[in-house]
Amino acid sequence: MAFLMLIVMNVAVMFSLYLILFVAGKFFGIYIDQRSMGGLFVISLFFGFGGSFVSLLLSKFMAVRSMGVEVIKTPKNDVEIWLLKTVENLSSKAGIKMPDVGVFNGVPNAFATGWNKNNSLVAISTGLLEVMQTKEIEGVIAHEISHIKNGDMVTMTLMQGVLNTFVIFISRILASVFSRNKDGSTNQGIYFLVSILLEMVFSLFATMILMWFSRYREYKADEGAVNLDGAEGIYYALARLGQVPAKELSLQNSYKSFGFVGFLGSFFASHPPIEKRLKHIKEYVKS
Repeated sequence: MAFLMLIVMNVAVMFSLYLILFVAGKFFGIYIDQRSMGGLFVISLFFGFGGSFVSLLLSKFMAVRSMGVEVIKTPKNDVEIWLLKTVENLSSKAGIKMPDVGVFNGVPNAFATGWNKNNSLVAISTGLLEVMQTKEIEGVIAHEISHIKNGDMVTMTLMQGVLNTFVIFISRILASVFSRNKDGSTNQGIYFLVSILLEMVFSLFATMILMWFSRYREYKADEGAVNLDGAEGIYYALARLGQVPAKELSLQNSYKSFGFVGFLGSFFASHPPIEKRLKHIKEYVKS
């Protein structure tokens, strides 16, 4: 169900972008000539950043819906009271507005999302609450608060937009070359197929770059957790999760890069290996 919602959401976003172009042309006389280099770049920019920013603006709503996050409005037990108090204290230390706090059923993990640092969400899984001690959960929350403080959701969106723009732009330039007829006209069928194929190929390289940045920001969020809450909580939380099989920790695809831990092949991993993060924390504390 969650996966279906994400597909529907992506289709709705693309439909909205095409609708904007249609309305701009039909009612305001604004047309963009994709045959010119400048026009193609504007279209690439529009679609490259448009989808990313719409997704960012709807990120809290989609997280609650697709992950089944129950936002704590009125705490029902001591655990929820403690969670709210901990997030309040750490966000105050970080100098940001207190995020919404939520709990979702799932494997030991957590994530932060939201379109800006003063309108965000920190979500903790029931699995994480069950396996971790209080200090370790504090470390995880400090890590997620650091993501929010650092504006990682926005910077990831900006980088995604830049990469998307160049994937579309370069793919369509090359497609126009490969689909040109002898008389100089363009074979639209070949152009469409080649551009789609090239976008798929270039998207792999773009994803590698994006995931490199994601791994970098995880190190920074670990450092932020040390600054906010000390090294003990974040270190032992990671050490504990390092003992759990990777397949039992991973969030669904759309939220892997925002989770506390995530696993995939080295070039496409959203998070560094836990042993490297533990080593980095030790080195950061000593520095």
